[in-house]
Amino acid sequence: QVGRRGGWFEEADGGTLFLDEIGDLPLPLQVKLLRVLQEQEVVRVGSRKPIKINIRLVTATNIDLEQAVEAGNFRLDLFYRINVAQVQVLPLRERPLDILPLVEHFRRLYSAKLKIAEPMLSESATQALLDYPWPGNIRELENVVHLALLVAGDKPIMPSHLKFSAGLSALHASANSGAPRIPQEVMREQLLRLFEVPGDTLLHDIEDLIVREAFAFCGFNQLRTADLLGITRNAMRTLLVNHGMLKGRAKP
Repeated sequence: QVGRRGGWFEEADGGTLFLDEIGDLPLPLQVKLLRVLQEQEVVRVGSRKPIKINIRLVTATNIDLEQAVEAGNFRLDLFYRINVAQVQVLPLRERPLDILPLVEHFRRLYSAKLKIAEPMLSESATQALLDYPWPGNIRELENVVHLALLVAGDKPIMPSHLKFSAGLSALHASANSGAPRIPQEVMREQLLRLFEVPGDTLLHDIEDLIVREAFAFCGFNQLRTADLLGITRNAMRTLLVNHGMLKGRAKP
């Protein structure tokens, strides 16, 4: 039976194949993918006969592939092969008008799967969904709606049914109360503590912390991090090089 069943590429022949999280593909598999795209043919497991394919490939990733190439984690030739056209999708927190339509979609989807009547969404729950920053984007929203249906059943969905990320619960609460997200008083207190134990690299250490945390917060995307910090991308690249997060020529 080996070799008789077609794989995803063969099944997509004449159509479109979507590969998610392409940036996480291991290097050995990147070589195989590149060969398929170059030769436009695949070989079934257990077979030696190549099968011609004609597909449109669409890929997605949440990392900066250019940086992955520079770090040696993604092949340059594969990057050029798939980088025909790019569509930058903003994080969900920057697309608030998409939140409720997505909630409605997942509400209908999981109501059907759970075989329950579609529960109503209370006004307070609606506001909570709109106020939340959604660090996990659409996948997190889907999970929140799914769990809410499991907990609420066919009863109206209330804020207590919405289980947001624990790490951002305090941030979410402070945003609702009108408190600033990054209190200047807290920053000042922490800086004063650092000043009490000065060192030769204090400024460098503070800058290093800001750059690393901002870079991680933006999903290791240089352009988003530059926008967050209010600097140019070239300045961002210089900071990343100087702090050992990107290969290149650092300042002496």
